[in-house]
Amino acid sequence: MLARGGVGSRREIERWINESRLKLNGNIVTLGDRLKAGDHLQLNDRVIDWEKFAVQPTRVLLYHKPTGEVVTRRDPEGRPVVFTQLPTLATARWISVGRLDINTSGLLLVTNNGELANRLMHPSTQVEREYAVRILGNVSDATLEKLKEGVELEDGKAKFDAIRFFGGEGANKWYHVIVSEGRNRLVRRLWESQQVVVSRLMRVRYGPVVLPERLKARTFYELDNKELDLLFEFAGLERTDSVSIATKPAHNIHHGRK
Repeated sequence: MLARGGVGSRREIERWINESRLKLNGNIVTLGDRLKAGDHLQLNDRVIDWEKFAVQPTRVLLYHKPTGEVVTRRDPEGRPVVFTQLPTLATARWISVGRLDINTSGLLLVTNNGELANRLMHPSTQVEREYAVRILGNVSDATLEKLKEGVELEDGKAKFDAIRFFGGEGANKWYHVIVSEGRNRLVRRLWESQQVVVSRLMRVRYGPVVLPERLKARTFYELDNKELDLLFEFAGLERTDSVSIATKPAHNIHHGRK
């Protein structure tokens, strides 16, 4: 239940239980304890309103993040944040599935289901992330092969699972690349390791979810029931709610909140 509400991952919450940080009706929680209506739950002696997590249907939004927005709830520098562009939830909160840095645009998945978010981000799931990359100048075949074989970065070896040339005239060339891990600024760092300048970076796919061409920056699309079922199946999770999210996908596109 707590993982579903985005309080933490299952593994984190199991650790909290082993560390005696959770109390149920005043008693230390042990693994296997079950919640029932009216139970009083505390984490580090703070009351958790867990029952709201039990009744919310899963929602997943596909947001087209523009450059210049940051994936955080509050920014001390006053930069625009993605969450102010999303609809307000009556219970719980939106959880981003991974991040995009301020200079990267494109597909950002957000959900109110913490367990789904954690599963889609977990390294063991090895979700493919596809990016459209605009670079300056020409890249040799030898460099492309090296990027596919793997190069040493400061946090370990990394590589592109695939690289496809997508055209371009003059100084700018477009490539599509695929990676299967979510390390910070990984795509940029891989190109930069070969002294290649990235002038634009956009995520166009996350696992089975593709950024629709018609979805403009600062707008979002909400996955319908069929699309949710496919995403849960991809994540290896059982979908426990069947609340209708949408009936006509064409009407699902919304402009971000102003």
